[in-house]
Amino acid sequence: MSSRILLLACLILFFTTCKKEPASESTTAEPTTSMAFNQVLDDYYEAGLQLNPMSATYAGDARYNDQFPNTLSAAYRQELQNYYTSYLEKLATFKDEDLTATERVSKALLKWECDINLDRLKFREDLFPIDQMWSVNLVMGQFASGESAQPFKTVTDYNNWLKRLDQYIVWMDSAASKMREGIELGYVLPKSLIVKVLPQLEALTVTDLDQHLFYSPVQHFPESFTAAERDTLTAAYRTMLADKVIPAYNRLYQFMGNEYLAAGRPSSGITAIPNGEAYYQHQIKLYTTTNMTADEIHQLGLAEVARITAEMEKVKAEVGYTGDLKSFFDYVRNKKELMPYTQPEQVIANFNAIHERMKPQLERLFDLKPKTAFEVRRTEAFRENSASAEYSPGSLDGTRPGIFYTPIPDAKTYNVYSDESLFLHEAIPGHHYQISLTQESTVLPAFRKTLWYSGYGEGWALYCESLGKELGLYTDPYQYFGMLGAEMHRAVRLVVDTGLHSKGWTREQAIQYSLDHEAESEAGITAEIERYMANPGQALSYKIGQLKIRELRAKAEQALGDKFDIRQFHNQVLETGCVPLAILETKIDGWIASF
Repeated sequence: MSSRILLLACLILFFTTCKKEPASESTTAEPTTSMAFNQVLDDYYEAGLQLNPMSATYAGDARYNDQFPNTLSAAYRQELQNYYTSYLEKLATFKDEDLTATERVSKALLKWECDINLDRLKFREDLFPIDQMWSVNLVMGQFASGESAQPFKTVTDYNNWLKRLDQYIVWMDSAASKMREGIELGYVLPKSLIVKVLPQLEALTVTDLDQHLFYSPVQHFPESFTAAERDTLTAAYRTMLADKVIPAYNRLYQFMGNEYLAAGRPSSGITAIPNGEAYYQHQIKLYTTTNMTADEIHQLGLAEVARITAEMEKVKAEVGYTGDLKSFFDYVRNKKELMPYTQPEQVIANFNAIHERMKPQLERLFDLKPKTAFEVRRTEAFRENSASAEYSPGSLDGTRPGIFYTPIPDAKTYNVYSDESLFLHEAIPGHHYQISLTQESTVLPAFRKTLWYSGYGEGWALYCESLGKELGLYTDPYQYFGMLGAEMHRAVRLVVDTGLHSKGWTREQAIQYSLDHEAESEAGITAEIERYMANPGQALSYKIGQLKIRELRAKAEQALGDKFDIRQFHNQVLETGCVPLAILETKIDGWIASF
């Protein structure tokens, strides 16, 4: 998943109430015991869309498609402060005994949301508005392509985008001002990340409008548009690009390539900034939804690396390779038989073939499947060199499909050994099932349909990678090794993320540790390490969440014996939507106790 996301708060209240009545949330509607409470939830969601119009666009809600607030301004940050504070006060007026099980979970989640975001506002994230992977300018590039969430179907749609661009340019200029302030206060990106941002910005300074990404919608007018409408919009878009968009990107590119690059810090970890240690602990809590410390996570990572290494040794022996494991990584990375393609379309076709192979087995593991359509697409060229594979959710109404984006910078060197596990994670039954089923729920309130807790969401997706053999995949030992490699990748993340941000590791140390323990290419590993540098803590969520879901499945299998049904277990995990891990554990414990 790509963009920073919301998480955490207090679970004590939830634990005590759920022991009285397990939070079993069925797929049929529950009676509502508090209309006033549900109105608060609806109001929270609606106000949130106004504060973050991009979220509304992603959800398929077109009401705010022409808006782009300056999220970097002091006034906006104060609005957020007031928003979360006011809803905490409203929540406090409702007693748990007056709410249904679903409503009590919603109350715990909303409190969590408000608390973690108020905590987040204590830190100066506004001084880091742009990086090479996570920042809003990259999302706007996706929108500008005309192939993402921003719709370009009507004349109104086209005009909405022009209005949104006007406000986006204000944000871009504010970003430069914030980064100048960051230079003064000691909040600056590592130099190694700044140099990755520069080509992304430079690509959008081209003056040949026909080649400009933001001109794409003009090149794909709907057939229903009249000649007059096409002429008017074409002129408006050319003026917008020539007079505003391209100059704005030029200003930002020149600033970041000169003044900001010169100030870039040589350090890799977040503790180099003011209050960095406290910020990293906040990030751990944000992304794992636990109170684990950096040292606890580091030690867990080392243990997981050792366990998975032993499994990798078995595969190495199975294929008859006699060298050591590190040389086997190089062998896998460079094995020509694992790089069979010459065109990007062949990579896409391979993912679709994986889907077809597993379809007959999905019924055995899942009796709930999303209605939202699904597609595999190549990552857009402007961000492909710095991007990882990712999933972009469909719209809430299902009219826009879920999309699995995969970067293919060079099809001839694309290695397929991890494609089966990658598809299980990013696509089906990973992110596409989990996110789409949540969005399609007829039980969950609106605000819960777009919540994202990385510990749960990424944990579920990594758990899904372990389902490959049950789904008829991993029959090729190299694909199974790919799964182990992907799991090792997430275990290594526990080590290197905490190493970078709490133990003083350099970028180069983290890269070398990864090269020593996994089969990813050096270029891929470098991009990953720089990803962790840009967003501390996010990389921890995958393994922490996966281990918890595995633990809960093993607990249920042992407790229920012959009564255990894997499809029902998956229903229990998925039907509540994205929740902090402790809430999920309490729910599964309640389900086990109900037998």
